[in-house]
Amino acid sequence: MFIGITESRSRPVISLGSSPALLGLIVLVLFSAAPATIYAGELAPFSSDGCSLFPDGSGENSALWLSCCADHDLSYWRGGTRAERRVADDALEQCVAAKGYPKVAALMSVGVFVGGTPFLPTPFRWGYGWPYLRGYGALSSEEEAQVVRNLGLKSEQRAKQKDKPEI
Repeated sequence: MFIGITESRSRPVISLGSSPALLGLIVLVLFSAAPATIYAGELAPFSSDGCSLFPDGSGENSALWLSCCADHDLSYWRGGTRAERRVADDALEQCVAAKGYPKVAALMSVGVFVGGTPFLPTPFRWGYGWPYLRGYGALSSEEEAQVVRNLGLKSEQRAKQKDKPEI
């Protein structure tokens, strides 16, 4: 019932002794430190705050790059791998630059790189649709199904809004 280091002929060996309670405690600690991607939880409905803490456009057009931010928010809401985040961030930068503001695009890119980390409990972090601390990781098939269901519901709601006669 001890953790100790013993010397064998070739190298030190860590011995856990024979305590099942100690072994159980170690297993519990290891499982509690596992990535949060094992059980991501329930996906919140998609929402966008525009360009978060950044203006949605220029002085002449206050919503000039808002559509760029909305597309970026959709990727951030969904979350996923580091590579997927890089793709989303690059797409945002390219979209804003294509509106004629490459310096603003570069500034935004720095902002989302720093502020969009999944490890800060912000409402605009990578994977903000999932409970906090999902982190990076490919979405499971169950998580992908939640994304599809959520986006499908949004599409159905928009279609119903369009079909309603205006009064």
